[in-house]
Amino acid sequence: MTESALLHRNGVALAHHWLVRMRGGERVLEELCRIFPNAPIHTLVVRRDRLSGLLRERRIIPSSLQWIPGATRHYKKMLPLIAPAIALMRVPRKTELVISSDASLIKGIRLPRRAVHICYCHSPPRYIWDMSDIYMQQTSGLGGFGKWTFRKVIKPLRRFDRAAAQRVTQFIANSTFVQERIRRFYQRKAEVIYPPVNVKSFDAMRPRNDFYLLVSELVPYKRVDLAVRAFDNVNRRLIVIGDGSERAALENMATPNVQFLGYQPFAALKEHYETCRAFLYPQVEDFGITAVEAQAAGAPVIAFGEGGVLDNVRPNETGLFFDQQTPIALLKAVRDFEERLDEWDPKLCRQNAERFRPERFRQALWELLVAEGFV
Repeated sequence: MTESALLHRNGVALAHHWLVRMRGGERVLEELCRIFPNAPIHTLVVRRDRLSGLLRERRIIPSSLQWIPGATRHYKKMLPLIAPAIALMRVPRKTELVISSDASLIKGIRLPRRAVHICYCHSPPRYIWDMSDIYMQQTSGLGGFGKWTFRKVIKPLRRFDRAAAQRVTQFIANSTFVQERIRRFYQRKAEVIYPPVNVKSFDAMRPRNDFYLLVSELVPYKRVDLAVRAFDNVNRRLIVIGDGSERAALENMATPNVQFLGYQPFAALKEHYETCRAFLYPQVEDFGITAVEAQAAGAPVIAFGEGGVLDNVRPNETGLFFDQQTPIALLKAVRDFEERLDEWDPKLCRQNAERFRPERFRQALWELLVAEGFV
């Protein structure tokens, strides 16, 4: 089948865990929509007003959760209902190919017997596999009963997720880090195709300023506290962009040289990426799109050396790593970076980021579909 024929092929369906805002996973889904413009999208819940124009125009089929009042805002607190809702979802009988974009349980959607299922896995869901304690912290508003319920559903959800993973025809991981997680939790092999990043939106050659930048949701596992403590009363500026449950606590511990801007529109985010001295990345992530965006804007990255960032930062060329998640280790990395301040080349950062252009994502996916005989 030619690529042109594939673009207009019927019998293809897409699936995504939930559609409530635009983040990295939704950017992957956008690219899948460009490859398969006729494919409907199956999802748990949808908030069309928060989606891009491309996604809003698509046929989106939500699960039965959509009709529960408040579900589009509190779907993460409905864990006991998620697996049953997915089990009731169906794709049309004539569907031949399903591509799921999944960081949760949507891979468990039921398919026709002979349909091929390719799962682009952003990560096996951390809230049931290896970050359940942090998930409970972030949903503490549920109270004691909510925590008790969460503990009760963990094992059934793991069984559901593992069984769903065995029915997947082909896994694709968004990084070598996630590839290993798929092997560990599902005992399945996966190909690696890096997610798309809109690198062309950034200018890498603007003059740099003297501040360091951190862009993140302000929740516990992002470890923004490491950067705030590392910059405690030092003669350096840190700007933090983002919001979340930890913001008040982080602001209370910060010294005046640390500034919190909260959520910012893309224009402001772009401005800070393009003029910061370097980008800080203290957390462990499955891939790390913000680190790629920073490099696209010419900014070197100072990162904790674990997770997906190992795939997208070239040590001593486009950034450097510290090997302990402590304020002392992060501050030492900042000082090491400053000792070589004239050596960092924004052109190298941009060239590295070019590896993650959306066109490359689409090309790699197309080549896999052809090579494996799925089209």
